[in-house]
Amino acid sequence: MTEENQGRRNLPDRIFGLNSNIAVILILVAPIVFTIIAYPDTLNLSWNQGRGGFLFALAFIFAELWGLKLNVQSKRYLIVIGLSVAVIGYFIVLPLGVREWIISSAPDFRVNLIYSWTWMWDFVIMGLYVICTEFILFGKCWYKLASAGAIYLAGSALILFLDAFFPYDSLGLLQFIVPSYLQADQLVIQYIQHNILHLGSGIPAAAHGNLLVLNGLRGHFALKVFWPSAGVQSMIIYSLVMLAFLLKMNIPEGRKAIYFGVGVIGTALINLVRIISLSLFALLITTNVAQWETFHSVAGEIMFLPWLGIYLAAVIFIEGKRMKTDKKHAAHNPSSSPQSS
Repeated sequence: MTEENQGRRNLPDRIFGLNSNIAVILILVAPIVFTIIAYPDTLNLSWNQGRGGFLFALAFIFAELWGLKLNVQSKRYLIVIGLSVAVIGYFIVLPLGVREWIISSAPDFRVNLIYSWTWMWDFVIMGLYVICTEFILFGKCWYKLASAGAIYLAGSALILFLDAFFPYDSLGLLQFIVPSYLQADQLVIQYIQHNILHLGSGIPAAAHGNLLVLNGLRGHFALKVFWPSAGVQSMIIYSLVMLAFLLKMNIPEGRKAIYFGVGVIGTALINLVRIISLSLFALLITTNVAQWETFHSVAGEIMFLPWLGIYLAAVIFIEGKRMKTDKKHAAHNPSSSPQSS
């Protein structure tokens, strides 16, 4: 037995009386739990109006680590406790002047959207904490065990960074997709008007570039759509999380590419469904800007994140069945199995 394997064998199954698996999960999510308890009013699900993304990162961490057998050295766990205390300390001092300092520093960096800038730092801190913690606990291959939560936090920080410095239509590379979404929305709304449901007199939806004009049962409603509202952020986060997820899977590269491509199409369709639902909300329910904004602020997350979770679960299910089938095939055809030398 090698020294490395002997060391791993001697790792404790329990840390401070807790099952090591539970202990690792608890320390990873401790700062998130603290913000939930201390600042429940900041858990807005809108991606740029609060810490609601922390809840989804927490779910990713639980989903990836729960059920694994994690043996961690106690001294590494003590280091992570220190990091956790430091991050919780950051959230404690935020309302004591640190947030005001972050806001006042925005002009020095030529920030365009203050709110995205301020929330960005919360996700930067949490993302770095989860990455550093998992590296300390699991070693250099940490990403093969639990990377989705860290990637989600880092992706959210990236989106907030882009929105802070390149808001509205200032980032043409991400803005170019918006007219296509609005044209598709116009076609679907017109189809609904002519074949399914009466939405009002006249033309219910007309798209011109990034401008969408709606005319429904509740009156006229016009809005300009910029890249964050078109779901570009969900596509970026999907790409990061899915790539991290596929990186851990021991399957052929061709199948990984198929899974990734199908997910891209599904995410694009979810984004279109979101835009259509926002249009129908204005056409059928209300044109009150405040009420529409409330729905707009949560529509993306309540559609995209369940879709992402369901799709990842479907990929795991399909590959699990495929693995069982391959094992049965190998058991019935031992001559087809690779021979050991």
